[in-house]
Amino acid sequence: MPALHENAGNREGAAERGSNAPDGHRATGAIGGTERPGALPSLVERLGFSPGAKVVIVNCDDLGSTHSANAAIYEALRRGSATSATLMVPCPWAREAAASYRGEDVGVHLTLNCEYDLYRWGPITHAPSLLDGDGGFPRTLQDLWDHADLDEARRELRAQVERAIYWGFDVSHLDSHMGSLQLRPEFFDVYLDIAIEFRLPLRLSGSWSERLVGFPFRALASEDGVLAPDELMLVTRPGGVGSRSDLEMTLANLQPGVTEMQVHPAKNTPELQAMTADWRARVDDYELLVNEDWLTAEIEQAGATLIGYREIRDLMRA
Repeated sequence: MPALHENAGNREGAAERGSNAPDGHRATGAIGGTERPGALPSLVERLGFSPGAKVVIVNCDDLGSTHSANAAIYEALRRGSATSATLMVPCPWAREAAASYRGEDVGVHLTLNCEYDLYRWGPITHAPSLLDGDGGFPRTLQDLWDHADLDEARRELRAQVERAIYWGFDVSHLDSHMGSLQLRPEFFDVYLDIAIEFRLPLRLSGSWSERLVGFPFRALASEDGVLAPDELMLVTRPGGVGSRSDLEMTLANLQPGVTEMQVHPAKNTPELQAMTADWRARVDDYELLVNEDWLTAEIEQAGATLIGYREIRDLMRA
């Protein structure tokens, strides 16, 4: 997800949607154990933890993007510190990720962008408005937002979830590549509709970010019964890749509630080095998840419990 300060300014319809939220409304599971009289239980309480519990999801983005990512992410889930991952269905290596799946906690990384110049992927449906000049998804968020037909986007996103299910994934949640579906209200409507249709929780940034984004996305999701972790660790490095320093800071200041921490592990291969200049940061994420004890020790020191998204999905469907 891009930095939230990249807010595009005043968005048509955002103020009207915000005015429909009830006074004092809070998203289900807001952080902290102290509730107002009559308020709903927090998400951690609904998951069976004490009100002040600290619960963490370690989620690996970009499964299916490369063979390097597939190998690293499955290692991180099977013998490392990761508890969840998300699949990029349109990417060339997604079918290999499906062939290697053994029932791990995997969601769908809903994808309408391809940010790379030399490595391209595009829609799995007929969607001319979702293509840039060389046949792939748009490279930038602004290009997507300026040209995408929302009906084509909705069909494409639904098809991505359906294909993951067809491949055999027990889909645990949805999130949005580059944050494209959270940062504009008209795209968020599609994001939320897909979550409702498939009864899946969403990745959303924390309630503090609603003012920056410009509309009350957490309240809107909560009103429709869609659950989300209370907080999302935003990676501050360029490109949102390379999580070590942000993991350390997040865990040192961890608050009660459910916090998702996103990482982008990949193995060091010629393929990865040729694809992206940030390959060293992805390899470092792999090392800290699989070959080091540092992250596990930091989580224990923070007094946190690890879960995946499947627990939230099962609560949402209960």
